[in-house]
Amino acid sequence: MRVASGRAMEMLLYLKDLVKAGVKTMDLENACEEKIKKTGDVKAAFKGYNGFPYCLCVSVNDEVVHGMPSERQLKENDIVSIDFGLLYEGYYGDVAMTYAVGGVSKAARKLLEVTETSLYRGIDEAREGNRLHDISHAIQEFVEGERFSVVREFVGHGIGRSLHEEPQVPNYGTRGTGLRLKAGMVFAIEPMVNMGKSEVYVKENGWTAATKDGSLSAHFEHTVAVTSNGPVILKRV
Repeated sequence: MRVASGRAMEMLLYLKDLVKAGVKTMDLENACEEKIKKTGDVKAAFKGYNGFPYCLCVSVNDEVVHGMPSERQLKENDIVSIDFGLLYEGYYGDVAMTYAVGGVSKAARKLLEVTETSLYRGIDEAREGNRLHDISHAIQEFVEGERFSVVREFVGHGIGRSLHEEPQVPNYGTRGTGLRLKAGMVFAIEPMVNMGKSEVYVKENGWTAATKDGSLSAHFEHTVAVTSNGPVILKRV
């Protein structure tokens, strides 16, 4: 799983350099597909999953998750969340990052910083002996303390031989509740944070979730293992 997650992150870092004004979100999808073909030893996890037709989820501005690549061109001051999963030698990795297109507003920059920081606050609670919702509470407490909101309809999850495994890992919750964490558990922890209110809706395509109030949304994700030595972000070594 370490390699799967690491390879997925390498893809996001590769795509980061392509995120510029004028680039179509479908250009990112095509670049991803081409790189997968060249490597030849990994498989895109999302394409075909429950009928989803693309390798990437590309969500722009008020889109929270499951954005579908299209002819939409990125513009200066946009933010774009890229979510990517892959399968390597029977194990899945799942990662997400939100990137700024050019010089974004101070408010948008803070949204990205708060969302990414909340991810690491959650990861720090993924410790043997803790409770699952200690992760959730840490994310929620930090985000709401910064006057943003966490999305409740979409959550993190267990991951391993399947892309989505139990348990669900919400980004809100009460400290000291949920299952007891044990070494060997692996989770995709992924806060989705809105600049405005937490409510979202799903667009007519049946996939893309967006904020109801039209506010910006950011999304960061790592695949994380609980170990006897603390949480470990799974990445290639």
